[in-house]
Amino acid sequence: MKAVAIEKFKAQPQVMDLPKPAARKGALVVKMLAAGLNPFDWKMIDGILDGQMKHQFPMIIGVDGCGIVEEVGEGVTRFKKGDKVYGQFIHSPIGEGSFAEYVVVPEKASITFAPQKADPAQAAAVPTSGMTAEQLLDKLHLHKGDLLLVYGATGGVGSYAVQLAALQGIKVIATVSDGAGARRMKSLGAAVTINYEDAPIFEQVRQLYPDGIHGIIDLVSHAAGFSKNLDLLKPGGGAYTTVFVADEQEIKDKGLHGGNFETESSPEALDKLAQIIDSGELVVPVETKITLEQVPEAIIQSRHGRGKGKTVIMIS
Repeated sequence: MKAVAIEKFKAQPQVMDLPKPAARKGALVVKMLAAGLNPFDWKMIDGILDGQMKHQFPMIIGVDGCGIVEEVGEGVTRFKKGDKVYGQFIHSPIGEGSFAEYVVVPEKASITFAPQKADPAQAAAVPTSGMTAEQLLDKLHLHKGDLLLVYGATGGVGSYAVQLAALQGIKVIATVSDGAGARRMKSLGAAVTINYEDAPIFEQVRQLYPDGIHGIIDLVSHAAGFSKNLDLLKPGGGAYTTVFVADEQEIKDKGLHGGNFETESSPEALDKLAQIIDSGELVVPVETKITLEQVPEAIIQSRHGRGKGKTVIMIS
């Protein structure tokens, strides 16, 4: 089968011909239809989980995906052959990822039944970004009418955060770089868009909301920028970063809450997202569709933060 894999940490990903995986006890084989590209994919290539989880090489990369159950191993009870599933296919050993024509995955991994009203590309674009946005909003404890700055709004997580917040009646301030981004964010529910090419975001938000805002989801800032943005918040406000640049003691000292955020994956969180998608209230932002052969170049682009919306790999 075709798969995108690396021979060692920090190596350039390659499309390889590798053996099709076999079902094993407690696991299922999924024929992959599509896979979602995330920044975490290149972080895994660089060895972010080295020493924390077992790895095997060649290491097939990829976390998010959607596919059809082809075979179930002994003891599998939740899924059967023919089920359409989606979620995060990451598990131990690292190296049996979603960028492949077939994947073996434990039944207990963060996978569940795919949304009925999403095609494979849309379903593959949801898991990591959707769960991250969902949980960030939960942690901020915002209320209807509150002001939320989404810094890095046009990417995958940002696109979901804008929509999920708007569904709760939260007023979203979305950062953009051009008119097309502004129009897309408005269509997803943003109340206000701010072009960071015009002037620093801090200055623009401070001018618009001199009394402060209630929450910040920061998906892009370096440590200094994140720290400065804390001064935009009202007392008791919250700010989270997915880039792990927060000084959590500084946040507490300023009478705020928040910090560095890490997604807690679960089938239950995926089921919740599937319900929202099937209700028709969530637009899945698939921006670009590529093939397995185009993945190595797409990972280079992701490293440089050039993604808008979501890139999905069409597999079969």
